[in-house]
Amino acid sequence: MKAVVALVLALAIGGAVGAWTLRSRAQAPFKGYEAPEVFVSIPSGSSTAAIGRSLIDAGVIRDDLTFRVALWLSGDARRLKAGEYQFAGSLTPADVLGKIARGEVAQVSITIREGLTIAEMAAVVEARGLATAAAFTSAARNAALITAIDPQATDLEGYLFPETYSLPRKADAAQLVQAMVDRFAKVLTPEMRAAATARGLSVRQLVTLASIVEKETGNTAERAEVAAVYVNRLRIGMALQCDPTVIYALQKAGRFDGNLRRDDLQFDSPYNTYRYPGLPPGPIAAPGKASLDAALQPADGKFLYFVSRNDGTHAFAETLDEHNRNVQRFQIQYFRQRRLANRGR
Repeated sequence: MKAVVALVLALAIGGAVGAWTLRSRAQAPFKGYEAPEVFVSIPSGSSTAAIGRSLIDAGVIRDDLTFRVALWLSGDARRLKAGEYQFAGSLTPADVLGKIARGEVAQVSITIREGLTIAEMAAVVEARGLATAAAFTSAARNAALITAIDPQATDLEGYLFPETYSLPRKADAAQLVQAMVDRFAKVLTPEMRAAATARGLSVRQLVTLASIVEKETGNTAERAEVAAVYVNRLRIGMALQCDPTVIYALQKAGRFDGNLRRDDLQFDSPYNTYRYPGLPPGPIAAPGKASLDAALQPADGKFLYFVSRNDGTHAFAETLDEHNRNVQRFQIQYFRQRRLANRGR
């Protein structure tokens, strides 16, 4: 009888020790790969067994028994999500499974700054390695994405909102473009659209005006003044004579070399606001929120002219005489003094 009791106790103790060993193993940090990090892709519809095999093959989890015990302890079997996951350093199986259950897929970030055209954005996207420039440009031609907001759009120029985006590491150009359009739709609130209508502007006209403001100044403090100049010119039927619209026209024609010449102002394009009255037919770049706000709420005053002070700001004028004096001071005299200073060196 004593022998039987001893055997039962031995088995119980052995079982407890075995269970404790398995539990400890399933909770111990592990790193079975040499690289600083590893990526594991879990296709949609994968079974838990297939997920376990992928994690084991990648060196993220020690073995199948460890995976199965950890999965049982976590209760995450039905919550594991498809995607590509990044793992770095020694991690417990609970950490690994928790990350997959939460759907924390590997991300890549990209920053698109204000004032870029589709072509310029495409170059940024390619340089970041997210997609080729051609793929992004093609995706940005999908005007159907913005039809609900601008039925006249032929592409997404002006509607790809400039911001920093985080996307799955293997996201393609179409996913980025969709995210940018979605963000634009959120930024341009119903209240902003109503304000545009009250000013007699369609969404397309609002974004076009905002894109001009964006290209004319990087100084947030004076965006409303720049907007006022163009709103006032539109009101009295005066030509906008906006250099960035000419540059955009030349870029679309593949004729811009980085320098705007006097002869370029005669280039025949509906975007050339020296030759054609009113706003150009569409946006010339992607405006940020500040430029959209300025286009909706231009500064009070009768400004019709402005000229660069060569310090990132502009001098504004209501009359041509005042403007000519500003040109004399901030352009002619400024560059004359610079030439003299350079000769004296």
